[in-house]
Amino acid sequence: MAIQKLRELDRTSAGVTLPRDDLKLEGLIEEDGSVVDRPLKVERIDDGTWEIEVLDPDDYPTASE
Repeated sequence: MAIQKLRELDRTSAGVTLPRDDLKLEGLIEEDGSVVDRPLKVERIDDGTWEIEVLDPDDYPTASE
């Protein structure tokens, strides 16, 4: 289990990093090492708990950052 630090991204959001090895297992890293452009759903499901789901890009072709 990787422990990640919460980081400030800008004035309205923060983020955490996801380990590349885990992203590779999900097919989210290209052969050249770049991250695949895919929509993700991030949902707060309880106090201190968030769920990240990789969505089908055909269902959300214009997902914003």
